[in-house]
Amino acid sequence: MDLGDLLLDSLDITLPVFVMVFVGYLLRRFGMLGHDFVTTASRLVFRGSMPVMIFLSIIAADLDTTLNPRMLGFFAATTLGGFLLSWWWAHHRSGIADRGACIQGAFRGNCGIVGLALAAGMYGEAGLSTGGLLLGVVILTYNAFSVIALAHYRPGRHADWRSILGHILRNPLILAVFTALPVAALDLKLPGWLATSGDYFASMTLPLALLCVGATLSPRALRRSGWITVETGLMKMVVLPALATGAAWLAGFEGRELGVMFLFFASPTAAAAFVMAKAMGGNAVLTANIIALTTLMASVTITLGAFSLKAAGVI
Repeated sequence: MDLGDLLLDSLDITLPVFVMVFVGYLLRRFGMLGHDFVTTASRLVFRGSMPVMIFLSIIAADLDTTLNPRMLGFFAATTLGGFLLSWWWAHHRSGIADRGACIQGAFRGNCGIVGLALAAGMYGEAGLSTGGLLLGVVILTYNAFSVIALAHYRPGRHADWRSILGHILRNPLILAVFTALPVAALDLKLPGWLATSGDYFASMTLPLALLCVGATLSPRALRRSGWITVETGLMKMVVLPALATGAAWLAGFEGRELGVMFLFFASPTAAAAFVMAKAMGGNAVLTANIIALTTLMASVTITLGAFSLKAAGVI
């Protein structure tokens, strides 16, 4: 795949996402989406459609052909490192009310949509299988670390480790992972009618989440929080992907595995970050602005990163 093809593939994936965010913003401006709708829809996605989507994606993964414990362990360790670096950075660069949103926005990527789609575009079915297995690690680590950050900086509430652990164990997305793993391991098949119904329900997750993101966008708030939004975007799209991909190369990964991990590391901030921030009392407006900015940056940063790795002959 040459640079032009990769650029077009990246734009095909990232631009529709950004367009949906813009549509949500316009619908709110025209009075078609209100605060009550955003609150209710975000709760529906977080507690309903997104867990179903995660469950269905895991039980469809090919565990036998893509299982690589070393890669999974490295990705989990690197995610932890990125989370801790994001926490340290946010502690020094953002106000306390914004820290949960900044931490989550800096380390949590849209691997389930952008990362997985790019992996399939670059490596075909092999990339999809590798990315699908990594997605299980992504869901567990991203959601657990996001809960820790948002619960720790939850406004007006003191969060101890017992309450944080409770949030993690009750998190619908994490429960979906643990429910799906034995089903996938035993290769159990859902009845056709149930699988189809689940697909219908899960298919509204991304559009609904992105509309909510757009409906929460505020140009005035973006101007007020512009610098911290830009800094978070640079952390998410430049600093952390470069450090994580470099560490993966030094650890001996190359080819498809390095390429897929790079695409996951370099994915823009996930729409699920907004849903979780909204559900846990974080700064949802700042989170929405970070998602919009990183999504806009993605077609440039991912394309340049992939081209550099290909030019170096490591993927």
